[in-house]
Amino acid sequence: MGYGVVEVRGSVLCAAEYGAVSTPPGLALAKRLLLIFNELTDIITRTEPQAVAIESLFFNANARTALAVGQARGVALLACAQSGRDVVEYTPQQVKQGVAGYGRADKRQVQEMVRLLLGLDDIPRPDDAADALGVAICHANSLGLRSRLAAAGVDAGCGNTHGAAQARRTRSKPQ
Repeated sequence: MGYGVVEVRGSVLCAAEYGAVSTPPGLALAKRLLLIFNELTDIITRTEPQAVAIESLFFNANARTALAVGQARGVALLACAQSGRDVVEYTPQQVKQGVAGYGRADKRQVQEMVRLLLGLDDIPRPDDAADALGVAICHANSLGLRSRLAAAGVDAGCGNTHGAAQARRTRSKPQ
């Protein structure tokens, strides 16, 4: 399970921390889930995020994989809830639109945009970490616009606000 912490510095996004939580494959399921929970709790405590975003679950053709992902995702949601943080969810299409500007972008395109937007020398590894940073970028780009669009009665999904966020950044002076 990947995680990514993005800092917003004026109009610039920076990768503060990223990586993946992994567990030994031979460990009993309950112990694996506990390890994931403990690691995510440590990450939340250490990084003190103002907001948490997660990619919404999509249905996988492999039921066993979908079940395992769902269980790990549930543990992640629990860690966030226990820390008192609300969670915002984005669909894979919203993340792709928000990061790459195209809701059907392939994984490589999104990873390259994550690298460029965060000013990294290389694409973050493992892939799960790059995915998590993409969700964080999507959310960071939508934060400032969400409240204004909600006040105007407009749905503010990440995919709907990316262009506006880019325009806001180019017109405003860094804070």
